[in-house]
Amino acid sequence: MHAALTSASPAPRQFLSPAPPAPMLPGPGMPQDRHARIAARRSFVELKRQFIGAVSELGGPRGDWLRWQVRQAQEPVDLWLLRGAVFAGLSAIGDTARRTQRELERVLDNVFPGGGELSPYMPLIRG
Repeated sequence: MHAALTSASPAPRQFLSPAPPAPMLPGPGMPQDRHARIAARRSFVELKRQFIGAVSELGGPRGDWLRWQVRQAQEPVDLWLLRGAVFAGLSAIGDTARRTQRELERVLDNVFPGGGELSPYMPLIRG
């Protein structure tokens, strides 16, 4: 009798919600947004080129490690975090690397205005 009930009962109903809408791909945006993204990308590429040039002067395993780190950088902040190690490596070379260090500082100042300092915390003012 139990077998007869299972064979006669219909398959369970599937209560599925309709398929979610396909995610919208980000469009090109407004022209000024697009120009800002292009300008930011160009700044990053210039910064990365300067870092690559700076670390190419460094030798030894530390230089190899820095070259690998710079090549792996995908955002300006990645290079910002490496600046101390690169400057330390350049200062170990001596006076020949001072020009490279000044150029690197100039490009960093262009990408990170204000020396990359975080702005102080500003509490919300309730009115």
